[in-house]
Amino acid sequence: MWSGYARITRSTVLSLRETEFIEAARAIGGSSMRVIFRHVLPNCLAPVLVLATLNVAGAILIETSLSFLGFGVQPPTASWGSIITPGRQYMRHAPHIALFPGLAITLTVLAFNLLGDGLRDALDPRLKI
Repeated sequence: MWSGYARITRSTVLSLRETEFIEAARAIGGSSMRVIFRHVLPNCLAPVLVLATLNVAGAILIETSLSFLGFGVQPPTASWGSIITPGRQYMRHAPHIALFPGLAITLTVLAFNLLGDGLRDALDPRLKI
């Protein structure tokens, strides 16, 4: 899954390379390493962190789906997908067996997505005034 990170980083660097503040940093005599570490990397960090948190949420959903289908973690080890699987049989009489693990999955994935959005808002220098 590294190709997504490489594409995001490359496109961000290519767009930043032509901005005025990078040209100004070069014009005042900033070395290439100083421009990279002081200006380019902080601006590239936010999209990469957002992608990372989205990938964590996706990995949770993939693992849960595979465990639900029986291809993931085997039953002695706890997994949300393997907890939901037997709960399907009791949906009419005891829906909480499948409902609570499903809510835990939903809230965890939502939390990772909101964490990514919050990190982007906090770390993106373009949003600061």
